[in-house]
Amino acid sequence: MSSIPLEPRDVPQNGLAGLKHLRYDLLSGIVVSLVSLPLSSGIAIASGAPPIVGLISAIVAGFIFPLVGGAYVTIAGPAAGLAPAVMAIMISFGGAGDAETVGEGYRFLLVVIFIVGCVQVVLSLLKLARFAAMIPVAVVEGMLAAIGLLIIVKQLPKFFGFTGKPHAHEFLEIVGEIPVYVRGMTVPVFAIAIVCLILLFVLDSFKRYRILQILPPQLLAVIVGAILGHYANLGTIDPAFLIRLPENPFHGIHSPDFNALLARPDLWQAALVGVVMLTMIDGVESLATAMAIDRIDPFHRKSDSNRVLLAMGISNVASSMVGGLTIIPGGVKSKANIAAGGRTLWANFTNSICLMIYLLVGAALINMIPLGVLAAVLIFTGWKMCEPLVWKHIAQIGGEQLVIYSFTIAVTLLMDLLWGIAAGVVAKLVFSVLMCRQSVDVDGGNRPSLAKCLADFFRNPVDRRELINHVYHIYVNKPLVCFNTMQLVDELDEIPSEATAVVVHLDAGVRLIDHTSAENLRHSIVEYSHSNLPVEIVGLDRLDQLSRHETGLRVAVNGVRRP
Repeated sequence: MSSIPLEPRDVPQNGLAGLKHLRYDLLSGIVVSLVSLPLSSGIAIASGAPPIVGLISAIVAGFIFPLVGGAYVTIAGPAAGLAPAVMAIMISFGGAGDAETVGEGYRFLLVVIFIVGCVQVVLSLLKLARFAAMIPVAVVEGMLAAIGLLIIVKQLPKFFGFTGKPHAHEFLEIVGEIPVYVRGMTVPVFAIAIVCLILLFVLDSFKRYRILQILPPQLLAVIVGAILGHYANLGTIDPAFLIRLPENPFHGIHSPDFNALLARPDLWQAALVGVVMLTMIDGVESLATAMAIDRIDPFHRKSDSNRVLLAMGISNVASSMVGGLTIIPGGVKSKANIAAGGRTLWANFTNSICLMIYLLVGAALINMIPLGVLAAVLIFTGWKMCEPLVWKHIAQIGGEQLVIYSFTIAVTLLMDLLWGIAAGVVAKLVFSVLMCRQSVDVDGGNRPSLAKCLADFFRNPVDRRELINHVYHIYVNKPLVCFNTMQLVDELDEIPSEATAVVVHLDAGVRLIDHTSAENLRHSIVEYSHSNLPVEIVGLDRLDQLSRHETGLRVAVNGVRRP
């Protein structure tokens, strides 16, 4: 996206100062609400809850994020990436629900979301949000790909119009039940769903056109699906094939049942696992999303990760109290906001107001949306998270990235998200240690010991810094890996105001630069270039680059450099 050259004082800000851009945020907020309506409803259903729950979550987020801030154009609400985790937590508490009913485990899930929100607030106040960046990029991508596959298989019953009750919950079990869904399909439901899915892929191939950036394919597919469902009389065949919002959307709101959970010691372990899982996934996915949206922000603004985490924490506490799902920034809605000209978080606020209006006066139209069409939208969303292009991109970065990525996916699908993340991080650590052990000093000296490699991975890699003639010099003397690179980024954030240029010196101790570190460095350099503060890296050429990708792994190996 092309940049907008503005003086610093003209860059849109959040809060009351952002209201002068309200004319832009009103329009973009309306567009976002049209995307948020089907997505939030579908995500709720994918999470094992009625669609109204997802809409309530989006409304809560829109009222809180503009007041707390942290980001600028990210639209927050329920996220598809959390749906499998949320459903798994409910199942561990006694059962998930569906598009019509709230499951037995939902009241306990709300307690978990409340606690997660409190933990997020504490972590943000302790300035610990950026530690989520310690998760390797390949692991984050692997986690998202696994979530995408889980979303796809879990939507198949609704996609086929299967009227029975699915019994499988694990990935391989669901795959094994696919023949059952096919034999029990409802042909009109499946026909409409498959038409909408094909339409999504066709429209996505034309996404370079601005109209499809402002009105994403998901919205157009839902409109087409609702029209086809009306003429196919799906509601007459079985009302369960359509969304059914309650007559009074805000009546009978659920709240967390703290006393019931305290009285069930047998569920405390499940609650603890749920809190850890949601806190970790929330942090990793939200930070990754915020950074991705920052890169396409036409005003080149940088999110405050701790502030974003604070907004998430407050939103999750509030959402849980009114029966909503967990809340994080969302990629699809945020991209739609930017494409529609949104400038501040007031677009999020407008989105919430529009959703409330839809619920109060447009429930009849919403109830025309077939659940099979929402399943098609979610299958398309899941596909974009794990499509072959993602695998190809990972492989181009480096073979080791593909191995870690694939390993993370496999463990996640065979066990769960928490184990998948842990396994991916351990695999990354082991690989980094092996590569560090194989590296040599610039003069061909001794290889580092295992203890030294491990110690260096978790220490500040910056040895010293100095300001000379308005040039700020930062000297790095340890391997740069995902586990310590944020400390270097923090050092870059502390550049003196009188500095007119920055030079990062990679000394002999920098035996290894992994992909995550290279990606973070590149992002920082791009950010400072927009602030007219050039950043130069000295010493990069002495490291062997193991792939042709610009952020591929680099290591000092016997002075040999690949072309």
